[in-house]
Amino acid sequence: MPQTQIQAAREGTVTPEMERIAERENREPEFVREQVAAGQAVIPANKHHDALDAMIIGREFATKVNANIGNSETTSDLETELEKLHTAVHYGADTVMDLGTGSDLDEIREAHIEHSPVPLGTVPLYEAVKQAGSPEDITTDLLLEIVEKQAKQGVDYMTIHAGILVEHLPLTDGRKTGIVSRGGSIMAKWMEEHGEQNPFYQVFDELCDIFAEHDVTFSLGDSLRPGCLADACDEAQYAELDTLGELTRIGWDHGVQVMVEGPGHVPMHKVAENVQRQQEVCDGAPFYVLGPLVTDIAPGYDHITSAIGAAMAAQAGAAMLCYVTPKEHLGLPEEEDVRDGLAAYRIAAHAADVGTERPGARDWDDALSEARYEFDWREQFDLALDPDRARSFHDQTLPGDNYKEARFCSMCGAEFCSMRIDQDAREDGEMQVIDGEARTDLEASPAAEVNRPPVGTHESGALPPMADHEGGDPLEEPADE
Repeated sequence: MPQTQIQAAREGTVTPEMERIAERENREPEFVREQVAAGQAVIPANKHHDALDAMIIGREFATKVNANIGNSETTSDLETELEKLHTAVHYGADTVMDLGTGSDLDEIREAHIEHSPVPLGTVPLYEAVKQAGSPEDITTDLLLEIVEKQAKQGVDYMTIHAGILVEHLPLTDGRKTGIVSRGGSIMAKWMEEHGEQNPFYQVFDELCDIFAEHDVTFSLGDSLRPGCLADACDEAQYAELDTLGELTRIGWDHGVQVMVEGPGHVPMHKVAENVQRQQEVCDGAPFYVLGPLVTDIAPGYDHITSAIGAAMAAQAGAAMLCYVTPKEHLGLPEEEDVRDGLAAYRIAAHAADVGTERPGARDWDDALSEARYEFDWREQFDLALDPDRARSFHDQTLPGDNYKEARFCSMCGAEFCSMRIDQDAREDGEMQVIDGEARTDLEASPAAEVNRPPVGTHESGALPPMADHEGGDPLEEPADE
């Protein structure tokens, strides 16, 4: 009997998860099965994650976005972490990664799994360091113990830093920023101290057995990703990528789903090269990229510097984008940072899907443009990526209900509004009148759900209510389907 989604797909079985994904992606169930069977897409769906609303990650499907959440040694508790989860889902995260390094990790992780409608990812190495006390005191048995525990709890995918090897370490000596991956630096420290090969690499077959039993998806960590433009595409990064290709095929041989993580900081002219090389080396396994940031000069605005690279990477074939918030490199993100980061990345993902001519992806753009031209302010707000923010910005200067019928906004005013002038000219017979009845029907659109409003459309009945927040409107529950 098949244990994992990829095993079932290889045997010709369309699982309930594949059926659900076909509905959400507007694709045939058989196409979903074929992509999973070939390793070109993954369905992170641990058998123990009952609240999950199944989704898929693959270059032939709508581009997905991950949001990182998690506590630290000094901040956050269970209630705060559940609020972070709710915020992430509300603003459109397709998956969340719990990168917590503080206290109560098991309690928080179990609560996330109980409530989250989206796949939950973790980095088991962080908990190993916390339990061991220091990187050098980690043991192989401890790593396997933590991985198995998290798999039994219901974690859907795990970042495993198995690709960084002893022989790769000297290749980082000429870098400007060394090893910037948390997990990569921990593994490097362990190997330097012990003079041995990466323990994750040594027990990778055993990891595969655990992952197969619970249907956990590998997210193979890019421990040697570049931390600045100067280090992009260097020998160390690509040496590790070759190892990740090897591990991808081993995972597939064990009937385990695999995706591969990517950089990082990459100049614009090398973004597509990174994606193409990963696709070749890893035989088309889904590529999950952090950014990449296309410039290093903008601390405080790295949700923008990275969203530029993310859109380019997705257009080149990356399947999922890991969001970056304005706090990147500076501090632990708060709710508004999560909101801004997800907005930037939902824009990047959608723009890439439009750029690759994903079926129906542009229908959302067309519908909003039609509402804008017709001065249908309420429809424009409802169709916005972030309706609350669009409405708030409009109402800062024109708050009255009468202005919801106005043929202008405060940017140009009534006299200089170009669309009003254009409409008047057409109505005066100077140009052809635009057919206002020919509106785009989003209900009939072939677009995947993530390319239609509203964002945050996961089955979210298991999520706890979102608390009211001082100084602003409370967040509403994400819309159920």
